[in-house]
Amino acid sequence: MKNRKVIYYKDELNDEFSSAKIIPRKIDENYKYKHGKVWDFCSWVIQNVISMPIKVGYAKLKFRIKFVGKEKLKDYKSSGYFVYANHTQAFADTFIPSIAVFPKRNFLIVNPENISVKPFGGLIEMLGAIPVPGNKTAMKNFLDVINEKMEKDYSITIYPEAHIWPYYTGIRNFKSVSFKYPVELKKPVFCVTNTYQKCGKSMDKVRIVSYVDGPFFADESLSVREQKEELRNRVYECMVERSRNSNVEVVRYVKG
Repeated sequence: MKNRKVIYYKDELNDEFSSAKIIPRKIDENYKYKHGKVWDFCSWVIQNVISMPIKVGYAKLKFRIKFVGKEKLKDYKSSGYFVYANHTQAFADTFIPSIAVFPKRNFLIVNPENISVKPFGGLIEMLGAIPVPGNKTAMKNFLDVINEKMEKDYSITIYPEAHIWPYYTGIRNFKSVSFKYPVELKKPVFCVTNTYQKCGKSMDKVRIVSYVDGPFFADESLSVREQKEELRNRVYECMVERSRNSNVEVVRYVKG
C-alpha cells in the first residue's frame, strides 16, 4: 500500500502501540468481580441485545468482516470454552469474538486500564470485561469468576499477545501462562485469527477475515506444566498458519 505507516519495535513480547495512555485502577481484594442478579441481567441486555447490532454494524461497515469456520462452535453451544485471538485492533477486538460466538455470552480477560476510564469503566465491565487481579486475594476472586463463567457455559476471550499492535499481520510470540485456565478447568479452546486481506472491485480496500479454529484440548497424559506448553504450541502454530492468509500491510512493523 502507498504511504503505509511504519512502526519500529524492539520487543514483540512487551512493546505496546496503543495510543491510549491510561492510569490503571488498583484491582485488589476490594474489587467486586461478582454482582447480583439485577446487575447480571442488565449486563446480558447490554452485551447481547443493545450492543450487538452496533458491534455487527461497525465490524461490517468499518472492516467488511468475514468469518471462516464459525460452524465449528455449534457443537459447543452447551459448553463453556476459551477463545484465544491476536490483538490488532484497540476497539474492534473487544467484540469480534463476541460476534463469532453469539448468542453465547462472551467475556474478556483485560488489563486494568480497560476499565479505568471514568465514567465508562462500569459500562465496559457490563460488556464483559474481567480485569487481571493485582494481588493474591484478588486472584482468588478472579479465578472464582472464571470458573463461574465456565459453569454457565459462557465463553472467555484471551489475547495472549497482551499488547495491541494495530493491523499487525503476523502472530507475535506469546507465553503459555494464560493456558492454565483451560488446562485446570478441562475446557475446550478455540482460536480466532484476524487477518487483513484485499477486497473491492479494484482490490484497493482492506477487510478483516477472521478464522475460527478448534476445538483444542489439553493432553492429560502430560504434567500440568507440559499441558499448558503443548496446548499453547498447537494454538500458536494454528494461528501462525492462518495469519499467512493476510495479503496486505496497512502498517509495516520493522525490528530495530
